[in-house]
Amino acid sequence: MEGGLQKPTRFSIDWKNKDYLNEELFEEELRRVSDHCHGCRRCVSLCNSFPTLFDLIDESKTFEVDGVTYDEFNKVIDHCYLCDLCYLTKCPYVPPHEWAIDFPHLMLRGKAIKHSKLKTSIRDRILTSTDMLGKLGSRKLIAPIINYFNQIKIFRVLLEKILRIHRNAKLPKFSSYTAKSKYKNILNETNSNNKVAIFTTCYHNYNEPSVIEDLVKVLKHNNISVELIKDDKCCGMPKLELGDLNTVEEMMSHNIEKFKKYVDKGYSIIAPVPSCVLMFKQELPLLFPENKDVQSVSNAICDPFEYLLKLHNSGSLNVDFKNDIGSVFYQVACHQRVQNIGQVTKKILELVPNTNIDALERCSGHDGTYGVKKETHEVAIKIAMPIVREYEKLESTQFTSDCTLAAHHVVNAMGNKVLPTHPIALLRKAYGL
Repeated sequence: MEGGLQKPTRFSIDWKNKDYLNEELFEEELRRVSDHCHGCRRCVSLCNSFPTLFDLIDESKTFEVDGVTYDEFNKVIDHCYLCDLCYLTKCPYVPPHEWAIDFPHLMLRGKAIKHSKLKTSIRDRILTSTDMLGKLGSRKLIAPIINYFNQIKIFRVLLEKILRIHRNAKLPKFSSYTAKSKYKNILNETNSNNKVAIFTTCYHNYNEPSVIEDLVKVLKHNNISVELIKDDKCCGMPKLELGDLNTVEEMMSHNIEKFKKYVDKGYSIIAPVPSCVLMFKQELPLLFPENKDVQSVSNAICDPFEYLLKLHNSGSLNVDFKNDIGSVFYQVACHQRVQNIGQVTKKILELVPNTNIDALERCSGHDGTYGVKKETHEVAIKIAMPIVREYEKLESTQFTSDCTLAAHHVVNAMGNKVLPTHPIALLRKAYGL
């Protein structure tokens, strides 16, 4: 059966159905989908889930899916980080095709089953508790200590033995101040009808608040009224990838109540991490399709450069740039690609005179936690190597990605020969702010 050419159709996730965690039904669907993937193999280069699946089949006694035991499929599930690229860019058999292949959501179901059986490790629970880690690590006396020890080899060896966090993984530094504390008294100083509420995200609140500062400066330079959402929680993406859907629901309920107040006042909501935007734009509406407030927030949230491009298309973007930013190598983050918004960052940065943007649509392999785990770090580095090789061919003066964690991971794969810069920081530089 040849694949379809129609636009992929996404169905909601019926995760509260009593059959969702039924392992017999899950295995039946898992084997059906795996059989189709085995016969196609177009996604083999996307991530390590597919090579793992195909190796299991090829090394089985039957050379078919029936030769793979149910427990062996856990290896496939563990390598899936729900990037969605197979569904949206590669697979010709997604709905409305009659085979209705949805590999990422099948893997999510497997993760949810694993979590329901209390098989998730303490390490994974800690790594995905970003609010807790951020609040602890960003304390003024603690941040320097954590940052110091994370650079000591013997400590990293011990950390690897105790928590199985790879000794060579690039761990985020904690800031001794948060974005929310710096801008706790931010005021709307413009009379503009364009209003933005910034969802700082855990990472840019606790680890790199300078990016929020860059974003605020750029928006205010464009006469945008800006507020920071203060009492939010993690978007829930780390817990989604863990299969902890009940915690995702708790985070959603808290955040949507806060975000909806801004939406009702006519604010757009933006976040400087593609995964966090994707969570509200796509994943939460699929998990909670009956929640109208979720849909309202989904319609209001966007990527920073998606918002700036809207300004430009309406003739409202300030294009009076003072500085050029040279030659920029730009890694397009997967969670931005699957939003179907185009290369909005590239389009805005190319407005800066004497600027050249070389964009590459390749996965970094980091995924927040996948790139730091002992058992998957080296695979994540391998996935990043095509980006490294392409970067080394060029003579770019800047390396950037909308996903800061992805950028640091790629730079780590390069041997830390260059410092990554967030695109919004490049734009601030171009404005001379």
